Amino acid sequence: MSSKFESSIREIQAPQQRVYDMLSNLENLEKVRDRLPEDKLKDFSFDHDSLSISVPPVGSIRMRVVEREEPKTIKFEAEQSPVPFNFWIQLLPVTETTSKMKLTIKAELNPFIKGMVAKPLQEGLEKIADALQMISY
Repeated sequence: MSSKFESSIREIQAPQQRVYDMLSNLENLEKVRDRLPEDKLKDFSFDHDSLSISVPPVGSIRMRVVEREEPKTIKFEAEQSPVPFNFWIQLLPVTETTSKMKLTIKAELNPFIKGMVAKPLQEGLEKIADALQMISY
């Protein structure tokens, strides 16, 4: 059963293209490494197209970029995860100097698992959105 989780829409003080350029190359995550909560995320590593992270108590998760639609969307797919999921970042222009961002996770969850992970997943999505919103693009 497919479940969808969305972050709140965030305004970013940078043009859409600049935000896209930054987020579509995962090597730029080095700039937010120090903002990630160490107790929640461990063994964080990445290259241009993929990232790996250990999330207690979930375990190891590895995602790969599967689609880039410049300058609007970056789609990821789980390569290694306890649960199959997709994750995407949507960007929209607001003005010449600002843009909006929304994060979405679509996961295959049975009702029992959904009951256990819905709240932490939603909170995690908001924390990721917080970190991405704070980057100086």
